[in-house]
Amino acid sequence: MNQRFSQFGPIMQLSFVPTDIDAGLRYWTETMGVGPFFKFAHVPYDHFTYLGQAQEADLTIFKSYWGDVQIELIQQHNDAPSTYTEWLRAGREGLHHVCIAVDDMAAVREHCAQTGAAIVQEFRMGEVETLYVDSGGVLVEFAHVSPEFLGAFEVIRGAVRDWDGTAPVRELGGV
Repeated sequence: MNQRFSQFGPIMQLSFVPTDIDAGLRYWTETMGVGPFFKFAHVPYDHFTYLGQAQEADLTIFKSYWGDVQIELIQQHNDAPSTYTEWLRAGREGLHHVCIAVDDMAAVREHCAQTGAAIVQEFRMGEVETLYVDSGGVLVEFAHVSPEFLGAFEVIRGAVRDWDGTAPVRELGGV
């Protein structure tokens, strides 16, 4: 099936779900030299579904940049069904999904319906909306991000440009 997700734009994020979040953060900061990472603890979702069923996933997300590509590490604190828990239960590590930022989620939904691409997970947090689509391998996340989060991403980019290796994990207040 030719799904042609590239029509929606370039990949802006690589996301990982490590079995050991501390080891994952050490790898990225110490081995890869990426940092600092900003921690978004216990993300407050308005709506979260996995395979069409509402879930109460308790997530902490860490974000940084490697050049122009956002690096994300995800830690789920509970065992609510999600792409993250299923990934770990299957014994997987490494790249979990790639993300494409989009302006028109209705167009993404229509494309998925026309091509038979399965939407496996969705969430909404204020004006932020994401869909995770099964691409037949690595998941593809489509994200419509609010101006508030775009501002937070710029704060992270600025910290990455000026990072001297200290404080590899930081809190970002207000988001």
